[in-house]
Amino acid sequence: MSVAKAEAATTASSRGPASRVVVYAAAAVVVLGAAAAWGAHQFAGRTVVGFQLWQLTVIAVILCVSGVMSGLSGFGFSAVGSLCLLFLPPKLAVPLLMALSTANQMMSLGQIREDLPKSWAEAWPGGSAPYILGGVVGVPLGVWLLNNLPAQKLMLVFGVILIAYSVYSLAKAASHATKGVGGAASGMAVGFIGGTIGGFTAFPGAAVVVWTGLRNLPKKVSRAIVQPYILVLQIVSLATNAYTHPAIFGRRFWLLLAITLPVVLPGTFAGVVLYKRISDVNFKRISFILLGLSGVGLLAKVLLK
Repeated sequence: MSVAKAEAATTASSRGPASRVVVYAAAAVVVLGAAAAWGAHQFAGRTVVGFQLWQLTVIAVILCVSGVMSGLSGFGFSAVGSLCLLFLPPKLAVPLLMALSTANQMMSLGQIREDLPKSWAEAWPGGSAPYILGGVVGVPLGVWLLNNLPAQKLMLVFGVILIAYSVYSLAKAASHATKGVGGAASGMAVGFIGGTIGGFTAFPGAAVVVWTGLRNLPKKVSRAIVQPYILVLQIVSLATNAYTHPAIFGRRFWLLLAITLPVVLPGTFAGVVLYKRISDVNFKRISFILLGLSGVGLLAKVLLK
């Protein structure tokens, strides 16, 4: 009887924070949506950096929500942010999302630094180092695939896979885990796959999140692997873009970054605060939902391009 009561208490305690997250998120969407509607009415016809103010307001709302969700889960900024493709051309949107994601990860990691490895022994072989090494090696292959193979079809296939895996993970037993697959070799292999995929999708963290989900890792361990990985790969991707396509980083890019960054960072901080209040079970649920949104984002990138 005592065991049953304990399980019931655990379930109830995990549902409480989850319900609050939903309420807070819904309230934020309502408030930001109202602000967007007000801005659209008050500043109709005015333009900044080639965009009407109501468009910039909607972009800011999207990116604020992206910051909240990424601060909460440790990834998924570009998944939600891909909705900006409704207003921004891909050649501008992708590097902008990379830059904002980098700032988002830096702030988020600063808030959870106590969970990060304190020494090389903690980072290798069981931490983020093998994934990062594999990812950096995989990025050039992803860029090559983008320029030499039908990347649109690859995005469609990977998007469908992510959506299917998200649905499966939400439905399967929470206690199920893949056994005997830790270590540097598997980390480098998964990191390489993520880097390759990130090279042609701009979502490098998806493969690593899938892997940590299969291993059923606690939320602190999962974030300590996923977030440094995403941060390093986004910086590598930004540097590659700046070297190969410097014209993208012109006045319009920097003005948009200056406008949107002050919106993203408070959202990131709010997401981290929520993360510290949820259980491992609810963290995994949110992660799987964001994986599904990543798949939807990939489909959107193809269909809206």
